[in-house]
Amino acid sequence: MGSTRRRFTEEYKAQAVAFVLDDNRPIAEVARNIGVHEMTLRKWVKKARESDDSASKPLTDSERAELERLRAENTELKMQVEFAKKVATWFAKDKQ
Repeated sequence: MGSTRRRFTEEYKAQAVAFVLDDNRPIAEVARNIGVHEMTLRKWVKKARESDDSASKPLTDSERAELERLRAENTELKMQVEFAKKVATWFAKDKQ
C-alpha cells in the first residue's frame, strides 16, 4: 500500500512563502500553522529566494568585465579547437 503524496498549487506555495518572507516569521512556525512539513516549506522559500536574486540583480562592473573576458576567452578556445581538428585531419590524410 503506497503513501499518497499531497500536491500544492503554485498560489498556495506563494502564499506560504509570503508568510515567511514578508512577515518575517520562522519557517517552522509557518509550516506548523499551515500543516506542511518544515523541509518542504524550506525548499519553497529557498527556490523563491533564488529566483528573486537572479532576476532582480543587475551585473556589477567587475562581473560584467569578467563576463566579457570569459566570452573572449571562450571564442579563442573555440578557434583553437577548430584549428586542432583541421591539423589532425591533415595529419590523418597525410599518413594514408
